[in-house]
Amino acid sequence: MDPISLIPQFGGVFMTILAFVVALSVIVAIHEYGHYIVGRWCGIKADVFSLGFGPVLWARTDRHGTRWQLALLPFGGYVKFMGDANAASGTASDDFETLSADQRRHTMLGAPLWARAATVAAGPVFNFVLSIVVFAAVMMVQGKAVEPLTVGKLTDLPVEGVTLQPGDELVRIAGQPVPRRDAEEPGAFDDFVEALPREALLDYEVRRAGDLITVQGPYPMPPHVVQLAPKSAAYDIDLKQGDVIVAVDGDPIVAFSQLKEVVESSDGRVLELKVWRDGQLLDFALAPRRVDEPQEEGGFETHWRIGIAGGLAFEPATETLGPVAAIFDGVAQVWRVITSSISGLYHMVTGAISSCNMSGPIGIAEVSGAMASQGVGSFIWFIAVLSTAVGLLNLFPIPVLDGGHLVFYAYEAVTGRPPSDAILRVLMTVGLVLVLGVMAFALTNDLFCP
Repeated sequence: MDPISLIPQFGGVFMTILAFVVALSVIVAIHEYGHYIVGRWCGIKADVFSLGFGPVLWARTDRHGTRWQLALLPFGGYVKFMGDANAASGTASDDFETLSADQRRHTMLGAPLWARAATVAAGPVFNFVLSIVVFAAVMMVQGKAVEPLTVGKLTDLPVEGVTLQPGDELVRIAGQPVPRRDAEEPGAFDDFVEALPREALLDYEVRRAGDLITVQGPYPMPPHVVQLAPKSAAYDIDLKQGDVIVAVDGDPIVAFSQLKEVVESSDGRVLELKVWRDGQLLDFALAPRRVDEPQEEGGFETHWRIGIAGGLAFEPATETLGPVAAIFDGVAQVWRVITSSISGLYHMVTGAISSCNMSGPIGIAEVSGAMASQGVGSFIWFIAVLSTAVGLLNLFPIPVLDGGHLVFYAYEAVTGRPPSDAILRVLMTVGLVLVLGVMAFALTNDLFCP
């Protein structure tokens, strides 16, 4: 084998690892900083704030006495509070008994119950806050499509005779009034597009410079690759953003819905695609895969998919989204991630969907690299999604996770005393075994699931 041929593969692996490390480091840093800063606000002192494990590469001690360090293995992090035997904050250090009452107040174990609970809950909460801020910022940068729908920028498509221009306000397409795309009429725009003739070029009635004129424009929802799903059939055969699928099995198509119909009825058989890319026609073959998709009303449905998302034949003109509206949209997006994650876990446990939907570190790394390859915006959005998932995971009532500690605190609040050290040790061991078992199962999925 020619060693030079391995360079692109090595570069891809390197970028995948780098993207994974960056994403994980940002999420862990925010999570642990939540523990640290809320603990400090509550009067609990931190001895060490570490990003990574193993040998220390860099360290400094701040004026509060906290040692900030970067360690060699960048796959996690921790905050070790004063008086803790280790980073788990479950047992006291050997010299805890020698501390004065005032000093114990500044430890995790000696702080009031409310302070401990707030400090532990802060990690997942900061993950959710990071996600909300990122989602809101992306939405503010992207803006909101103006109504009535107006052309911002035309997509490069293999369609001749287009006279539609940026700035045109759409009134009718093929004689049909263009509906609003906002939430007041959900589904109306999709139904409108489906009712249009499936022709490459259609009559558009537009308002241009105040005048109503008729121009020629492409089918509004062409088979254009706007986004690729990581680890999908389309991603694996190297389809690219911007590709236009012009034929399937030799039959020309002009609408994304035509592609969707063929894929969904394929039953997994190999499809022959003819793809237009930068003025050239390329041939690809791929087999659709079964995908379990969450539904808005709850639950999952299984469909055949190739892993691409389409869009309009043009980028809509946008208007700036205000910070308050963007924050509300960010909260709604976090809630969607949480509810779909819980629903997915429930349906995997009950056997309604495949357990292969659970990814481990290799799968997450592959998705990290795939999203990074699709642009900074996609990668940042993925970090926000993953941050929500990490926050949710840490709230599960499993010993060794933040949720487990909160359950212990709830027990203490009800009974007036914490669980005994012996019980804590047993529960922490059980929790650790459970977490490691889930991690091993997810890793097995990464290695053996299709």
